[in-house]
Amino acid sequence: MNKITGTLRRDEAELKRLLPAEDVLTFPFRGQDGREFLLVFADPVTDKELLGEQVIRPLGDYGGGMSAKEVAECLTSPEIKQLSRVSDLAAEILAGNPVLLWEGADAGLACGTKKVFARAVAEPPTDVTVKGPREGFVEDVKINCALVRKRLKTCELRLHTVQIGRRSKTAVTVCYLDGISDMAVVKQVKRILRRIDIDVLPDSSYLIHFLSPKPHSLVKRVGTTEKPDIFCAKIAEGRVGILADGSPIALTVPYLLAEDFQSAEDYFVPAARATFTRLLRLFALLTAIYLPAFYIAAQLYKLQLFPVKLLLTIMGSIQGIPLSPSLEMLLVLLVLEVLNEASIRMPKYVGMALSVVGALVLGETAVRAGFVSTPAIIIIAFSGIGLYAVPNLIEATSVVRLLMLLVAGSTGPYGIILFTAFLLCFLCRCESFGTSVLAPFSPLIARDLKDSLVKYELSALGMRPRALNSKNKRRMAP
Repeated sequence: MNKITGTLRRDEAELKRLLPAEDVLTFPFRGQDGREFLLVFADPVTDKELLGEQVIRPLGDYGGGMSAKEVAECLTSPEIKQLSRVSDLAAEILAGNPVLLWEGADAGLACGTKKVFARAVAEPPTDVTVKGPREGFVEDVKINCALVRKRLKTCELRLHTVQIGRRSKTAVTVCYLDGISDMAVVKQVKRILRRIDIDVLPDSSYLIHFLSPKPHSLVKRVGTTEKPDIFCAKIAEGRVGILADGSPIALTVPYLLAEDFQSAEDYFVPAARATFTRLLRLFALLTAIYLPAFYIAAQLYKLQLFPVKLLLTIMGSIQGIPLSPSLEMLLVLLVLEVLNEASIRMPKYVGMALSVVGALVLGETAVRAGFVSTPAIIIIAFSGIGLYAVPNLIEATSVVRLLMLLVAGSTGPYGIILFTAFLLCFLCRCESFGTSVLAPFSPLIARDLKDSLVKYELSALGMRPRALNSKNKRRMAP
């Protein structure tokens, strides 16, 4: 038996068979004419006060017809679904929407009185800005959609929601602008989401694995953000956005590597300042990757790369160090990664104390004991700081830095050059939904260079990025 029979006791028994959990409760009551009604709801996720105001109180004075349409007209809830299958009613109960049954019913009614558990909209910890909006996404997909709708008040905004997860039934919403986004990308994203077959989808990061053609690659193919203003700006350029219930991290495709060198604050400061900060982030990232490798390569293979005075200082510092330069640098790098991981996982105040112990006590003691040299500590510290100038690339660049260090220690400067050439060739082949991640540099798109590592004034950005293949090319009148 899978359909509503109209016999109240049989329908109740079938629902209890599908939902035997103790937190699924029933509430029988009678209308004005003595007719029996029954509410079935999941206690933790149902707003019982709202349920009483919008469902129970109106039905207490009801004496009309028995059809689902007539009963639904009596309720004051703005969200009512008429369902005839018991399995569909059970799914609504688990989602927090109580189900109303009555004797002689031709269908059951799911009432939208779900209790919303969400933290307040606040500034996200990963995207802090001095100038610009401070709002950030939260863990409720409906609130996140409202934040998007607040900024894009247009009938062209499309919000397509699908449920993913056999047991979690997680709501995932695809956001795009009709007439601007590339419909081929939209259809591909929807097709991928429909094909996902997984038990539980707890976070949007799980979707990255399915949206990436090579999920094990170091180069990511999906952009991420926690700020609605950045999310809406990317959609307005022609990208497709994805919001998952339970996660404050929004996804965007196609992804360009240049996005991670940009910040929301770049669009609220003069163009010269934005260009300087973007180039500074690039310099910090390259220094973080190459500085330890060049230090090892020069020390082992080409001492002539050091200036004479600096060479004398380094030779005086490394005298008596028992480890080889490569092992010394790897050890210091390993200690830095352990301290970083421990400081993140430990409670806030304990983490601060751990950072002080690692930076002052452990580092100073290791140098005084002659276990590691002062230059190694300084270089790894500067390298660690440089990686955090581009926080969205920390996972990939930390692995690249380690590989670069191993190559430099085994093959010297020539190995660094060959490994760099390999990385460039690899990046040139990486694509995100048909768009090269190195665009607009490879392939070279001169018009898109105005908002890449260099930031032009707003008056020069009247056209949407050509790399995104947007239907509507112009976004601002000349």
